[in-house]
Amino acid sequence: MPTKDRLLRNALTIILLIPSSTFGQNVGLKNPLDNKLIRAAREIMFSAGTCALITLDEEGRPRVRTMDPFLPDSTMTVWFGTNIKSRKVDQIRNDPRVTLYYLDSDNTGYVMVYGTAELVDPKIEKEERWKVEWEAFYQNKSEEYFLIKVSPEWIEVLSESRDILGDSITWKPPVVFFNK
Repeated sequence: MPTKDRLLRNALTIILLIPSSTFGQNVGLKNPLDNKLIRAAREIMFSAGTCALITLDEEGRPRVRTMDPFLPDSTMTVWFGTNIKSRKVDQIRNDPRVTLYYLDSDNTGYVMVYGTAELVDPKIEKEERWKVEWEAFYQNKSEEYFLIKVSPEWIEVLSESRDILGDSITWKPPVVFFNK
Protein backbone atom coordinates (compact mmCIF):
# COMPACT_ATOMS: atom_id res chain seq x y z
CA MET A 1 0.00 0.00 0.00
CA PRO A 2 1.77 3.13 -1.18
CA THR A 3 -0.13 5.34 1.26
CA LYS A 4 1.23 3.47 4.31
CA ASP A 5 4.75 3.53 2.90
CA ARG A 6 4.53 7.25 2.24
CA LEU A 7 3.17 7.90 5.75
CA LEU A 8 5.94 5.82 7.29
CA ARG A 9 8.61 7.57 5.21
CA ASN A 10 7.20 11.01 6.16
CA ALA A 11 7.05 10.03 9.84
CA LEU A 12 10.67 8.87 9.78
CA THR A 13 11.74 12.06 8.04
CA ILE A 14 9.99 14.16 10.66
CA ILE A 15 11.49 12.17 13.53
CA LEU A 16 14.96 12.65 12.07
CA LEU A 17 14.46 16.36 11.53
CA ILE A 18 12.91 17.33 14.86
CA PRO A 19 15.72 18.64 17.03
CA SER A 20 15.90 17.20 20.50
CA SER A 21 16.63 19.32 23.53
CA THR A 22 20.03 17.61 23.70
CA PHE A 23 21.19 19.13 20.40
CA GLY A 24 22.24 22.46 21.95
CA GLN A 25 25.53 22.27 20.07
CA ASN A 26 27.87 24.72 18.53
CA VAL A 27 28.66 24.84 14.82
CA GLY A 28 31.99 23.06 15.32
CA LEU A 29 30.46 19.82 16.60
CA LYS A 30 29.93 16.84 14.33
CA ASN A 31 26.18 16.30 14.56
CA PRO A 32 25.13 15.33 10.99
CA LEU A 33 21.71 17.01 11.24
CA ASP A 34 23.19 20.23 12.64
CA ASN A 35 25.79 20.20 9.87
CA LYS A 36 23.08 19.71 7.23
CA LEU A 37 21.06 22.58 8.70
CA ILE A 38 24.08 24.90 8.92
CA ARG A 39 25.06 24.07 5.34
CA ALA A 40 21.51 24.79 4.14
CA ALA A 41 21.35 27.98 6.22
CA ARG A 42 24.56 29.27 4.63
CA GLU A 43 23.22 28.49 1.13
CA ILE A 44 19.97 30.30 1.84
CA MET A 45 21.72 33.28 3.45
CA PHE A 46 24.02 33.55 0.43
CA SER A 47 21.23 33.26 -2.14
CA ALA A 48 18.93 35.71 -0.31
CA GLY A 49 21.34 38.62 -0.64
CA THR A 50 19.41 40.76 1.84
CA CYS A 51 17.63 39.96 5.06
CA ALA A 52 15.19 41.50 7.49
CA LEU A 53 16.57 42.74 10.80
CA ILE A 54 13.91 42.76 13.51
CA THR A 55 14.52 44.79 16.67
CA LEU A 56 12.22 45.78 19.53
CA ASP A 57 11.29 49.43 20.03
CA GLU A 58 10.89 51.16 23.41
CA GLU A 59 7.32 49.82 23.68
CA GLY A 60 8.44 46.26 22.90
CA ARG A 61 6.96 46.31 19.40
CA PRO A 62 8.89 44.59 16.62
CA ARG A 63 10.48 46.89 14.03
CA VAL A 64 11.56 45.41 10.71
CA ARG A 65 13.90 46.73 8.05
CA THR A 66 15.73 45.29 5.07
CA MET A 67 19.48 45.04 5.53
CA ASP A 68 22.52 44.29 3.36
CA PRO A 69 24.42 41.81 5.54
CA PHE A 70 27.87 40.34 5.23
CA LEU A 71 27.87 36.57 4.83
CA PRO A 72 27.93 34.70 8.15
CA ASP A 73 31.36 33.86 9.52
CA SER A 74 32.46 30.42 10.70
CA THR A 75 30.39 30.75 13.90
CA MET A 76 27.30 31.93 11.98
CA THR A 77 27.83 35.46 13.33
CA VAL A 78 26.37 38.08 10.98
CA TRP A 79 27.65 41.63 10.55
CA PHE A 80 25.91 44.74 9.18
CA GLY A 81 26.90 48.31 8.54
CA THR A 82 24.61 51.10 9.73
CA ASN A 83 24.39 54.79 10.50
CA ILE A 84 25.00 55.45 14.19
CA LYS A 85 22.05 57.87 14.16
CA SER A 86 19.53 55.27 12.97
CA ARG A 87 16.62 54.12 15.15
CA LYS A 88 17.85 50.53 15.11
CA VAL A 89 20.98 51.59 17.01
CA ASP A 90 18.89 53.02 19.88
CA GLN A 91 16.65 49.95 19.81
CA ILE A 92 19.66 47.62 20.06
CA ARG A 93 21.12 49.67 22.91
CA ASN A 94 17.78 49.37 24.71
CA ASP A 95 17.27 45.64 23.98
CA PRO A 96 19.96 43.67 22.12
CA ARG A 97 17.67 40.70 21.29
CA VAL A 98 17.16 40.59 17.52
CA THR A 99 15.90 38.30 14.80
CA LEU A 100 17.23 38.02 11.25
CA TYR A 101 15.03 36.61 8.50
CA TYR A 102 16.39 35.36 5.18
CA LEU A 103 14.04 34.18 2.42
CA ASP A 104 15.55 31.66 0.03
CA SER A 105 15.84 32.98 -3.52
CA ASP A 106 13.60 30.15 -4.78
CA ASN A 107 10.92 31.00 -2.15
CA THR A 108 10.89 27.40 -0.84
CA GLY A 109 12.64 28.06 2.42
CA TYR A 110 13.97 30.48 4.97
CA VAL A 111 16.43 30.94 7.81
CA MET A 112 15.65 32.77 11.03
CA VAL A 113 18.55 33.70 13.27
CA TYR A 114 17.67 34.55 16.87
CA GLY A 115 20.52 36.30 18.57
CA THR A 116 22.08 39.15 20.45
CA ALA A 117 23.22 42.30 18.68
CA GLU A 118 26.24 44.33 19.65
CA LEU A 119 27.36 47.72 18.34
CA VAL A 120 30.98 47.73 17.18
CA ASP A 121 33.10 50.81 16.39
CA PRO A 122 36.81 49.89 16.14
CA LYS A 123 38.33 51.32 12.97
CA ILE A 124 40.01 48.06 11.95
CA GLU A 125 36.68 46.18 12.13
CA LYS A 126 34.96 48.92 10.14
CA GLU A 127 37.63 48.85 7.42
CA GLU A 128 37.31 45.06 7.09
CA ARG A 129 33.55 45.30 6.77
CA TRP A 130 32.88 47.98 4.22
CA LYS A 131 31.16 47.88 0.85
CA VAL A 132 32.05 50.47 -1.76
CA GLU A 133 28.39 50.71 -2.82
CA TRP A 134 27.65 52.25 0.61
CA GLU A 135 29.71 55.42 -0.11
CA ALA A 136 26.60 57.45 -0.98
CA PHE A 137 24.96 56.71 2.38
CA TYR A 138 27.70 58.12 4.62
CA GLN A 139 28.78 61.78 4.50
CA ASN A 140 31.39 61.12 7.20
CA LYS A 141 32.22 57.42 7.23
CA SER A 142 34.58 57.58 10.22
CA GLU A 143 31.91 59.06 12.50
CA GLU A 144 28.60 57.84 11.05
CA TYR A 145 29.44 54.28 10.01
CA PHE A 146 29.02 51.67 12.75
CA LEU A 147 28.82 47.91 12.74
CA ILE A 148 26.18 45.65 14.17
CA LYS A 149 27.38 42.18 15.13
CA VAL A 150 24.67 39.54 15.63
CA SER A 151 25.78 36.47 17.58
CA PRO A 152 23.33 33.59 17.11
CA GLU A 153 21.63 31.83 20.02
CA TRP A 154 19.74 29.51 17.69
CA ILE A 155 18.67 29.29 14.07
CA GLU A 156 15.61 27.79 12.41
CA VAL A 157 15.91 26.39 8.92
CA LEU A 158 13.15 25.33 6.58
CA SER A 159 13.83 24.39 2.97
CA GLU A 160 11.48 22.34 0.88
CA SER A 161 13.98 22.17 -1.98
CA ARG A 162 16.65 20.78 0.39
CA ASP A 163 14.23 18.35 2.04
CA ILE A 164 14.39 20.17 5.39
CA LEU A 165 10.81 20.21 6.60
CA GLY A 166 8.98 21.26 9.74
CA ASP A 167 6.87 19.08 11.99
CA SER A 168 3.80 17.87 10.08
CA ILE A 169 1.44 18.88 12.91
CA THR A 170 2.96 21.98 14.54
CA TRP A 171 5.01 23.11 11.49
CA LYS A 172 7.92 23.81 13.86
CA PRO A 173 11.10 23.91 11.77
CA PRO A 174 14.35 22.18 12.70
CA VAL A 175 16.59 24.21 15.02
CA VAL A 176 20.32 24.43 15.73
CA PHE A 177 21.31 25.83 19.14
CA PHE A 178 24.61 27.61 19.76
CA ASN A 179 26.48 27.49 23.05
CA LYS A 180 27.34 30.83 24.57
